[in-house]
Amino acid sequence: MDSNDTTRGLVVLAVDDEQPALEEIAFLLGEDPRVRTVLTASESTEALRILNSRQRGAGGAGSRLQAGGGELPSTGTDVAEHTDIDVVFLDIRMPGLDGLELARVLSGMTIRPDVVFVTAHDDRAVDAYEIGAKDYLLKPLRTERLSAALDRIVSSRSSAAPVEPIRDDANDDEVIPVELAGTTKLVPRSAVRYVEAQGDYARLHTTDGSHLVRIPLSVLEERWRDAGFVRIHRSFLVALPLVTELRLAGSGYVVRIGSGPETAELPVSRRHTRELKDRLVRATKQAWSQR
Repeated sequence: MDSNDTTRGLVVLAVDDEQPALEEIAFLLGEDPRVRTVLTASESTEALRILNSRQRGAGGAGSRLQAGGGELPSTGTDVAEHTDIDVVFLDIRMPGLDGLELARVLSGMTIRPDVVFVTAHDDRAVDAYEIGAKDYLLKPLRTERLSAALDRIVSSRSSAAPVEPIRDDANDDEVIPVELAGTTKLVPRSAVRYVEAQGDYARLHTTDGSHLVRIPLSVLEERWRDAGFVRIHRSFLVALPLVTELRLAGSGYVVRIGSGPETAELPVSRRHTRELKDRLVRATKQAWSQR
């Protein structure tokens, strides 16, 4: 079974030690037509048992990561290399192994599920994105934010294709040809809100979804610098005009991109904070000088 085939519906695991919160997210996920199966766990060890019981793909029932790679630190239990669970929705503060620690363990899987955090605490967003979270939702959970997170997950599971940006000299914009299911879609640079690094690939996030393309983030950083894109993290490049907020959160800064249900919050690494602040100040001054 193809892990990126969302036509079958998503298999989702929700993990929360508070039963009312667990029941609420399970209900909301079950109401979404893109979700086929909702599984629940009240703590990390139970979640791990469920993940291990739903192995798929190469390796079979005996396929495990070795200790030190995918071992659950508190119990010594190994983690399956493959699972048919597509997404894990995690609370952060749980007894025993917390959500961030479990997410770090899952990152060692050969084919890992996407992770979305659902928490009442807004001070761990930087840590969450540092370990590859797809989204960070705050309680009380809003249906539109959950829907937007699922939009992001479904889009991110589409297949990638090699591309080369095409220059549009008429309006000084570039378009990125994206191949998906035999169809070529042309995505203009101006439609891109931010870009996420995924190995040698880059994921272009737009208001109507995301597209995985075979271009390193470093290449787009160089090509798009003069078009207002700025590197804020080793994994993220953002369209500066779309930054609506820069704030301190926990041990570092995060930026808010856009507004409304499509808002994204991304981490800013320490080494990129000063440049981002400087460019935001320059952009504001330039905007005022043109009035």
